[in-house]
Amino acid sequence: MSDLDSEVLPLPPRYRFRDLLLGDQALQSEDRVQVEFYVNENTFKERLKLFFIKNQRSSLRIRLFNFSLKLLTCLLYIVRVLLDDPALGIGWAPILWVERKMALWVTQVIVAVISFLETMLLIYLSYKGNIWEQIFRVSFVLEMINTLPFIVTIFWAPLRNLFIPVFLNCWLAKHALENMINDFHRAILRTQSAMFNQVLILFCTLLCLVFTGTCGIQHLERAGENLSLLTSFYFCIVTFSTVGYGDVTPKIWPSQLLVVIMICVALVVLPLQCEELVYLWMERQKSGGNYSRHRAQTEKHVVLCVSSLKIDLLMDFLNEFYAHPRLQDYYVVILCPTDMDIQVRRVLQIPLWAQRVIYLQGSALKDQDLMRAKMDNGEACFILSSRNEVDRTAADHQTILRAWAVKDFAPNCPLYVQILKPENKFHVKFADHVVCEEECKYAMLALNCICPATSTLITLLVHTSRGQEGQESPEQWQRMYGRCSGNEVYHVRMGDSKFFREYQGKSFTYAAFHAHKKYGVCLIGLKREENKSILLNPGPRHSLAASDTCFYINITKEENSAFTFKQEEAGRGLGAPGRGQASSRLPVHSIIASVGTVAMDFQNTECQPAQGDGSSKLALPSENGSGSRRPSIAPVMELADSSALLPCDLLSDQSEDEMMPSEDEGLSVVEYVKGYPPNSPYIGSSPTLCHLLPEKAPFCCLRLDKGCKHNSYEDAKAYGFKNKLIIVSAETAGNGLYNFIVPLRAYYRSRRELNPIVLLLDNSLDSLLQCGIIYADNLVVVDKESTMSAEEDYMADAKTIVNVQTMFRLFPSLSITTELTHPSNMRFMQFRAKDSYSLALSKLEKRERENGSNLAFMFRLPFAAGRVFSISMLDTLLYQSFVKDYMISITRLLLGLDTTPGSGYLCAMKITEADLWIGTYGRLFQKLCSSSAEIPIGVYRTQSHLFPTESQVSVSMEDCEDTQEVKGPWGARVGSGGSTHGRHTVGSDQAEHPLLRRKSLQWARRLSRRSSRHGGRAAAESISQQRVSLSRRSERQELSELVKNRMKHLGLPTTGYDEMNDQQNTLSYVLINPPPDTRLEPNDIVYLIRCDPLAHVPSSAQSRHNSCSHRLASCSPETRDETQL
Repeated sequence: MSDLDSEVLPLPPRYRFRDLLLGDQALQSEDRVQVEFYVNENTFKERLKLFFIKNQRSSLRIRLFNFSLKLLTCLLYIVRVLLDDPALGIGWAPILWVERKMALWVTQVIVAVISFLETMLLIYLSYKGNIWEQIFRVSFVLEMINTLPFIVTIFWAPLRNLFIPVFLNCWLAKHALENMINDFHRAILRTQSAMFNQVLILFCTLLCLVFTGTCGIQHLERAGENLSLLTSFYFCIVTFSTVGYGDVTPKIWPSQLLVVIMICVALVVLPLQCEELVYLWMERQKSGGNYSRHRAQTEKHVVLCVSSLKIDLLMDFLNEFYAHPRLQDYYVVILCPTDMDIQVRRVLQIPLWAQRVIYLQGSALKDQDLMRAKMDNGEACFILSSRNEVDRTAADHQTILRAWAVKDFAPNCPLYVQILKPENKFHVKFADHVVCEEECKYAMLALNCICPATSTLITLLVHTSRGQEGQESPEQWQRMYGRCSGNEVYHVRMGDSKFFREYQGKSFTYAAFHAHKKYGVCLIGLKREENKSILLNPGPRHSLAASDTCFYINITKEENSAFTFKQEEAGRGLGAPGRGQASSRLPVHSIIASVGTVAMDFQNTECQPAQGDGSSKLALPSENGSGSRRPSIAPVMELADSSALLPCDLLSDQSEDEMMPSEDEGLSVVEYVKGYPPNSPYIGSSPTLCHLLPEKAPFCCLRLDKGCKHNSYEDAKAYGFKNKLIIVSAETAGNGLYNFIVPLRAYYRSRRELNPIVLLLDNSLDSLLQCGIIYADNLVVVDKESTMSAEEDYMADAKTIVNVQTMFRLFPSLSITTELTHPSNMRFMQFRAKDSYSLALSKLEKRERENGSNLAFMFRLPFAAGRVFSISMLDTLLYQSFVKDYMISITRLLLGLDTTPGSGYLCAMKITEADLWIGTYGRLFQKLCSSSAEIPIGVYRTQSHLFPTESQVSVSMEDCEDTQEVKGPWGARVGSGGSTHGRHTVGSDQAEHPLLRRKSLQWARRLSRRSSRHGGRAAAESISQQRVSLSRRSERQELSELVKNRMKHLGLPTTGYDEMNDQQNTLSYVLINPPPDTRLEPNDIVYLIRCDPLAHVPSSAQSRHNSCSHRLASCSPETRDETQL
């Protein structure tokens, strides 16, 4: 500061004192110059120009006054014709002279003088240096013809009866009308449709031609037949319409000449006007015109904003939107910046959609286009992203700008936004409903690995269907699968519900079981009136209240259901059953003996000592057992007992994992801790309690194929993973993978069930082998962003389909889940040529599509088994949110994207041979509700099925001994290769079909040996037979040798690769909320909604947790509440 003070010297004290006293007066003493702007507008001419031309409102008044004057002159001419009585005879006198009354003459003179002065004033104001340009204008010439003769008659009385063609003022009136419309648009600052203007001009032109011809012919025929105005008008209409009856014709040559002139003018003027009109019509067809404001005020409409509109996207939206009865009267306005596609144009011309769908070409970023779509009056606005773009981030940026523009223009319009990448979701947080594609996609793929066919389950739930698909099919599984696909999620207030009203004050599990038993509906969750969060399966401690909103799965909503009570049910009375009556209501076949937790009595919570081999499966009771009571499934309690061990049991699995040593002593046990992920990959991700490593792993240790200083492992075999691998094949490691890992590492998953996750960024065979694909249970193939766009539609999936088909042939036992861009391409997954069954399913799909089904693709075997899905199938989730605003929340809870305290989660359990004593799905429902408080919502069923293919070869009876020799070890080999989730083998019959080629190969070798022995062929023929046998080598053997050779080349052991069954003789499908009497079958996987283990833990949770763990450590596994029965 000292240096700065030394550089700038302060002012002397006298100057500072003067400034203090005088202030700003010293500045006022200086000279100032006042500058005036726009002085050129202060002149008289400029002020007149401002009033008559420049100012829109005053100019509009002048145009309107001028238009009125011209119409008045035409009206005065008609009055003069009606009052005229010309003398008969041929001559020029009737043409040149007319009879004009004095009052009529005075009126016409006044109008002519005013018109003349106005015209001269406008000529003076619009003069720009060329006077001749103004004089030779058509409007000026017509004005002079119609006004100057009247002014001359003021000074020369004999000319007062001179004929003046005042009817030509109709053309001046047309010109004034055009100018008036332009000024009107400028005054209100809003443009009218160009089509309306052109139609008005064409109409005025035609009217002027008819009026001119009518008046001209009538006047000229004064010297002929003296036609009236009506007769002349009739003649002009007949002539211009090219009808030409001939009953009225002009008789003298002047009128005939006028007719010729008028026809020539019409042939020139009208085609030009029509051409302009057709051009505007074509442009309007491209741009779509405007949505009527009157219709917007009287009818309801929604707006769909997209970057590019494809036929699949349009039909999915229209079919799902109009599937709801209350939306039938809505209009759909499509706002798209591109031209209408040919297929889209063809569809919108169908009368079903032409009356309800309006296409507007425009941008959502322009207020003019939003005004055309009447966005401020819309019921909702759907903004969809273009998922076919290579740069998905850029597509999200466009979606964000559209959402901002709509929110700025119409802040009260509800927004339904689709975002592709999760890191861009927080930009549209203000929207009413947001669906992030990558979040749902990765979470669904993750659940597919632990709950098979979760993608099919969710897809069927979010699609609107009546359950009529496949009902005409001869196959039982298609009829049952199609019927159960009609189940959807509905809501109802409990106090107003016939389904749940009688269970008021009862526990949630009690209401869920009895509602399913009595009505066939599946209660999955509720929402408190004071809490806006939806809770899935809140548990038995939750008592239902009349103000609760219940969410249930059913074929149709309660309002559309009719109730018919059976006689046996009517005899029981209307009272709610007690605890002791629940077992008596069961059918006879349900009273089956059981022990352990199956016959758990909630009043007795003491642990029994361990017996037997400690198996956790349910066993049938022995006759000499200690229990003398009649065993059965425990009844579901109306109210939860405070002494129940439910919270302890649900947490016992986790506590047991913490204390239980590893069964494989040679392998190191990975330590986990429960906690929240320390880093969130993007803003807006829901925190989930997960299994975490105690310390962060170094980045170098994440490479599976390369060793580092911490370990020297270079392949999956060296790691010695205890559980099967889950391999994710993706193009890049994006932020969306966070939603794939979190559901697989959630805190409610048992540590013994945690599968290692391998991220594969290269799809080559060497990379697949190094990452341990032969030790994997599931392979997830994510759609690549670089292949989502192709020059030809539906070719975006070509590379993915061929790569997956290759992996399917190389590793047939692997469960592969594939994501496709276009749902129609799923028919190429696991493609087999000349497969008659696939052809039959293709015909069934076409028949269902013709019947108007929204789920025509559901019978494709890869989709039914959950092996393939397209994220575009979840577009209906956003569409359904318009009617069911809770669907996004419920879907996110099911997928594990949101974790609401007290809400349950989706899991699965497998039915084994030892569990078939339960019998039916309804009894399983009771067992789960009474023991572990779990709500089943569906079944994933795998059953044997014979698919006739071209590879079936008949074997002669004399070769039966060879068949028996091969069948034994192969069948045993296949039987030992099943897994929990990915492979669901049915029996030894599955191993017979893949052996047909091997049988045919051995049969051919035996024939070759016999022929050589009996015929004594030469050595050349023997070599030829060997060549034939090598050429007949099975394709399975060739692929197996290829894989093993590559493994040997990479230094990998080949012991893990075996030739397992490719599941050609099994099919799988999903049954959502099947009827209670549905029989359970082996290998059924039941979808469950398990209540939150932490929902009812008291404040001293740590002490109770430890005590429960100590108690369960000494108990038999049969007394624990396990997921698997």
